[in-house]
Parts: sequence; structure tokens; C-alpha cells
Amino acid sequence: GGRIINNGSISAHVPRPGSAPYTAAKHAVLGLTKCIALDGRACNVACGQIDFGNVVSALSMATNKVGSGAMQANGTQMVEPTMSMEDAAETLWTMVNLPLTANVLQMTVMATQMPFVGRG
Repeated sequence: GGRIINNGSISAHVPRPGSAPYTAAKHAVLGLTKCIALDGRACNVACGQIDFGNVVSALSMATNKVGSGAMQANGTQMVEPTMSMEDAAETLWTMVNLPLTANVLQMTVMATQMPFVGRG
């Protein structure tokens, strides 16, 4: 038995312009997560995924550039709210500590003011 936690992305649900390779890869991660969650039952392996949004990291700093922001669906740039790497780690730690009798298949965690709902 054991637990696998995959790193998804909000991009799999609401992509940014010009992100086709990244978004396609994150869709693939979701499919993999669901297959492992199903097939892992026989071995008592739980598998879940966390879809993070705007965690401050090297990747987010490249897409949500300081001063100019991130590309939006309407072609404008907008500086978006972010969340800390510590908040992301705490979320991961919460999933890690679940008993194997419980599983979070998919979780979305983002900066509270991030334009996720209504993006576009």
C-alpha cells in the first residue's frame, strides 16, 4: 500500500493563451491520476492530484511577470494574486497524512483572489 500525489494545474481546467503543451500535459496527469486511483485499489494504493494555481515559483514568475502580469484570454496582461510555496506545501502535507482508507482524488488550491472562476 501507499499514496501517490500528482502535481496537476489549474491550466488543465482554464488554460492561458499559448499554453497548449503545458495544458495537454496537465490533462494527461489527471488521466494518469484516475487510472492509478482505480488500478491501485488492488494493492491498497491511493492516488490523488493537487491542481495548484499561482504558487510563487520559477514557473509562475515566468508567466505572471512582476510589473506586467500574465496573459489573459482577451489579450491583455494582468498582474494576478499569488499564494506562497509554504501554503502549497501545507496542502501537500495534509494529503500525505490522510489514512489510506481516505483519498482526495482531485483538489484545486489557488490564491484566494486569483481569476480562476470567470477567467476569460
